[in-house]
Amino acid sequence: MFWRKKKPVVIPMDINDRNFKDIISNAEVPVLIDFYAPWCGPCKVLGPIITEIATEYDGKAIIAKVNIDQNPKLTAKFKVKSIPTLMFFNKGRFQEKFNGLVPKPNIEEILDMYISGNYEE
Repeated sequence: MFWRKKKPVVIPMDINDRNFKDIISNAEVPVLIDFYAPWCGPCKVLGPIITEIATEYDGKAIIAKVNIDQNPKLTAKFKVKSIPTLMFFNKGRFQEKFNGLVPKPNIEEILDMYISGNYEE
């Protein structure tokens, strides 16, 4: 055939104040969380990239979003001062945090590092 069938789009998981602990502690794969707000311009730029990554890493990592306006406890717990903020968790533990727009190749590189186990604890 002359066309390729596209993979179905995977929507990033919605994490909130209530389900955060269960999702992180039970995750057997790395977790990327995008802290965002619907009114944030840079968040709107990053949003489609996060969805692409969720689709590409389906089954290899959990890609999730936290709306800071609706989840003040998580926002305060992780001291999110600016958005977007990306946070990486691995084996139930916080690993690293990035503020602002992060290029897709850099996000993929970090996820690949955790997936392959090539990181220092």
